[in-house]
Amino acid sequence: MRHRNKTLKLGRTKPHREQMLANLVCSLILKGQVRTTRRKARAASALADRMITLGKAGDLHSRRLAISRLRQKGAVSKLFGEVAPRCAQRNGGYTRVLKLAVRRIGDAADMAILEWTDQAPAADAAPKSEKPADQAKPAAA
Repeated sequence: MRHRNKTLKLGRTKPHREQMLANLVCSLILKGQVRTTRRKARAASALADRMITLGKAGDLHSRRLAISRLRQKGAVSKLFGEVAPRCAQRNGGYTRVLKLAVRRIGDAADMAILEWTDQAPAADAAPKSEKPADQAKPAAA
């Protein structure tokens, strides 16, 4: 039974999982959005939210905690300099996970986009309408 177990193990050992999630969050910080599997996106979203909370504190201890967790000084400096100040007014929910309709070719894994909530939603995750009115077929006469 998995009562009160919050950790998504993702089929990896703890050091591998920590490094993989740290790399995902660093890519999210540097690029703004990441395309990955839904389970990895959910796990990385929790870590990204914790890193934003550290960035909002902005003190030396928080910076050192973020560096020890993410292991990339460039990503941490961008987190503290650009990303966290944008989220200063928000009390939580800094990331969103958008489900994609397509599945990965090799193993049919559910795919998702992980991005910051203060961005516009990704174009390829937006629902597509049937056909615009101007592109409808003309009636045969």
